[in-house]
Amino acid sequence: MTHTSFLLTLAMLASLAIVAVRDAAADDQWVVYEGKAGPGRGKHIVFVTGDDEYRSEEAMPQLAKILATRYGFKCTVLFAIDPTDGTIKPDHQTNIPGTEALNDADLMVLFLRFRDLPDEQMKPIVDFANSGKPMIGLRTATHSFNYKTQASPYAKYSFGSKDPAGGFGQLVLGDTWISHHGHHGQESTRGVINEKHADHPIVRGCEDVWGPTDVYGIKHLKPKDEVLFWGQVLEGMTPNGKPVEGPKNNPMMPLAWTRNYKGETGNTSRVFCTTMGAATDLVSEGTRRLLVNACLWGLELDVPAKANVELVGEYDPTPFGFGKYVKGVKPADHKL
Repeated sequence: MTHTSFLLTLAMLASLAIVAVRDAAADDQWVVYEGKAGPGRGKHIVFVTGDDEYRSEEAMPQLAKILATRYGFKCTVLFAIDPTDGTIKPDHQTNIPGTEALNDADLMVLFLRFRDLPDEQMKPIVDFANSGKPMIGLRTATHSFNYKTQASPYAKYSFGSKDPAGGFGQLVLGDTWISHHGHHGQESTRGVINEKHADHPIVRGCEDVWGPTDVYGIKHLKPKDEVLFWGQVLEGMTPNGKPVEGPKNNPMMPLAWTRNYKGETGNTSRVFCTTMGAATDLVSEGTRRLLVNACLWGLELDVPAKANVELVGEYDPTPFGFGKYVKGVKPADHKL
């Protein structure tokens, strides 16, 4: 080998090493769980997280682990990332790296709140919503976006939009932010099956849906939207609390529903949405089963009579609340 070719080889190897380091650094901004066997093998679910309060950054990795380990899905979980140090920062509103993973996803799960994303990160989310593929929205996904200016072509998806009314949440998922119907932090939620849809696949095995988060106000669902669960407001923060007497439970608010969304390209998607889903809600086996069933239903896979939703690894979720997220956590810390 000549001296010149030797130097060229060294330069090429150095270049490859730099690319590898860059790729590794990029991959460290999200986490991927590779399923091995099960009905979900060959299917890719992408979870887009970023909320200030309900610990989506803890709930969605656990749900993804269950779906990958128990059902064989490939699951990618994206996070709100602080670009200065690469840590998960749920109250950083303007950066969720990796949304391009949606380009080859089969199902999108959104757990966002008031995001103001740059166009290149928002585009894959909107493209997916128009693709005809299934979508799931959890808790604050009804008010996923809140653009501070109208400069972005996606500002119309802000939760307070007039056109489309209610922004992305109301347009795609069925409703936007309305109100706390239950007393936030003092009244919990029991899911009551809507007998009209008691035979729906998503309902199977979900007799004990409960969570410490409160019932949200919902008022914009369409007549064709199917309410699977009503949200019963309970006294206190335990699953054995008594139903609150009076108008809060008469009538009860929708808690979980399905609908069809016809996107701007004419494609129609299966959609499931629930105002539950906080990390603490997933302590309930019934709530976990509700979400797993919804994923299987969305992808038109068989829903078992009682889906296996056993937790994967340790799960001790942080209580909900603004600014209460665990500091210094990186996506790699969620790896199996």
